Amino acid sequence: MRFGPLIDQVMEAFQCLPGIGPRSAQRMTLHLLERDRAGGAHLAQALARALERVGRCERCRNLSETPLCPICASARRDATTLCVVETPADVLAIEQAGGYAGRYFVLLGRLSPIDGIGPEELGLEQLIRRVRDEGIREVILATNPTVEGEATAYFITERLREPGVTVTRIAHGVPLGGELEYVDGGTLLHALQGRKPL
Repeated sequence: MRFGPLIDQVMEAFQCLPGIGPRSAQRMTLHLLERDRAGGAHLAQALARALERVGRCERCRNLSETPLCPICASARRDATTLCVVETPADVLAIEQAGGYAGRYFVLLGRLSPIDGIGPEELGLEQLIRRVRDEGIREVILATNPTVEGEATAYFITERLREPGVTVTRIAHGVPLGGELEYVDGGTLLHALQGRKPL
């Protein structure tokens, strides 16, 4: 059954979101039109404002409403440590975990020649310039432990081999509170290979 072109357009628009298929899009559309028109209007206005005003930080490429994001603009952050992540969601995850007080560089992806994503698309020249020009002493590679993420970390490591710059990789392995018998083989192998002395 088709409701009409406007309703169909809203359902189709919701499907651009990750994890939202036709049925979920239909439920959300009908909910907003039947029960929460004020919520729908608020959602539309907030999204329109964000699309108009949110861009990228000039320094780290994270999402920002200003030329420099609050992290890059903060004098309290450690300017000698730089954490390289794949997405703005990774920045949010690290910030919510707490304990890291340095700055970031957001790649906006990972190397994937099949998808046409190379060093230029990831802004690697900008990253290398930042490391050289800003006196960065440690670069923490926090790319995901996927084939592409590992390849990206390796490529960056090779490009940043310079005196005075330490390149480290975040640890991967057994989650805190996890039990070994339930950990998959690949994760366990990573944990064993990344072991450190106590």
